[in-house]
Amino acid sequence: MSADAQLGASFRDPSGFVYHKEGMLLRQVNASYRDSLSLLADSGLYQDLTFGGLLIPHTQVALDLALSEGAIAVLKPEVVKTVSYPYEWCFSQLKDAALTTLQIQRRAIEHGMTLKDASAYNIQFHKGRPVLIDSLSFEPYEQGQPWKPYRQFCQHFVAPLVLMSHVDVRLSKLSASFIDGIPLDLASALGKPKTRFNPRIAMHLHLHAKLQGSEAAKTAHPTKTGAFGKNALMGLIESLQSLIDGLKWKPEGTEWADYYSDTNYTPEAMSTKQKLVSEFLGAIEPLPATVWDLGANNGEFSAISAGLGIHTVAWDVDPAAVEKNYLAKRDGRLILPLVQDLTNPSPAIGWSLQERASFVERGPVDGVMALALIHHLAIGNNVPLQDIASFFARLGKWLVIEFVPKEDSQVQRLFATREDVFPDFNQLAFEAAFGLPFEIARKEPIAGSVRTLYLMKRRATN
Repeated sequence: MSADAQLGASFRDPSGFVYHKEGMLLRQVNASYRDSLSLLADSGLYQDLTFGGLLIPHTQVALDLALSEGAIAVLKPEVVKTVSYPYEWCFSQLKDAALTTLQIQRRAIEHGMTLKDASAYNIQFHKGRPVLIDSLSFEPYEQGQPWKPYRQFCQHFVAPLVLMSHVDVRLSKLSASFIDGIPLDLASALGKPKTRFNPRIAMHLHLHAKLQGSEAAKTAHPTKTGAFGKNALMGLIESLQSLIDGLKWKPEGTEWADYYSDTNYTPEAMSTKQKLVSEFLGAIEPLPATVWDLGANNGEFSAISAGLGIHTVAWDVDPAAVEKNYLAKRDGRLILPLVQDLTNPSPAIGWSLQERASFVERGPVDGVMALALIHHLAIGNNVPLQDIASFFARLGKWLVIEFVPKEDSQVQRLFATREDVFPDFNQLAFEAAFGLPFEIARKEPIAGSVRTLYLMKRRATN
């Protein structure tokens, strides 16, 4: 249970903040937001957005649950089970988040309000779809006012999506280096050779970057004119939507994009493994609320976990595999595919290293799956088995893990490009290393293969 405290990521908006108290996640609304909160409800915007699955629902609770003085309301939002960040999303997740933001802005205008910020971090994936989690992101719309967060939207969404679509999908990781969005001048410099003749990209990225900070921007920028009426604002939103809609990326050509079409599993081995994974997860008592599937690829086995009613986060290093998993929409309400390099996981970043939680800080969870992964870490990345075991023990209480021995053809493929300097990579050494932080609850050979599947439980610590 979290201690009573304000969240490290919630301090920039004077309208209010998010905090934990008495085991609940709450949002304090300060006096400066009184009129906007009333308008959010009275205009029908809150009902419209929550009914449409675009805004996280909340209930109003007792004011004595406020964390500090000055509160005029306390809201209890529906809890997002797994917090994720834009630099962990695949291309289509970021694209859907961008389109959701624009759809929310359009509806806000129709109800006499407008978004006062357009941060990608205000979007989370909840029950399989992107939703706005900040109820305090709205303010009254005033005729003639520009869209204040236009630049922020371009930095958080347009810049990374253009780079991912036209240059290299891996450039999404720039968002982790620039917490307030990728600078437009940098994105323009990287993307201009391939996008200079695209009129919408030219307007919203290249021209925007050129004018940013200049005196000319005060009069020439599309959201800076003195007579920026509602029709012009809606036109800007439609132009941005057309830009985002037109950006494409085909998930292919990466190392693991077609793993299951180029695997050594026989039909017997695949069937046995699927059956055992389901049995092992089902044997855990109580059934895990959340499972992290590490090295999930396209989510083949994440779907088994989700099929048991378990919220499953499918982590993989390959953006194409994550993209395919996301687009498949299998048990979409329960599977959250995310990009993650386990050898260089997302760190804590932002002010005081508390604005964005690290990969490890978002655990531990009830269960972890690590299928066909151990050899990639131990041999492909030279990580000692004991270190892998210790790391996995930090992530979850239960572990379903597949041991893949050297004689397996997939391991032999690794040795095609490196010398075998791993004398201790064998099943006995594996069991010894993992036996330190875990107890082996069950162990079964995968028929039709040389592999073994284990169910392990983390040992109690003093």
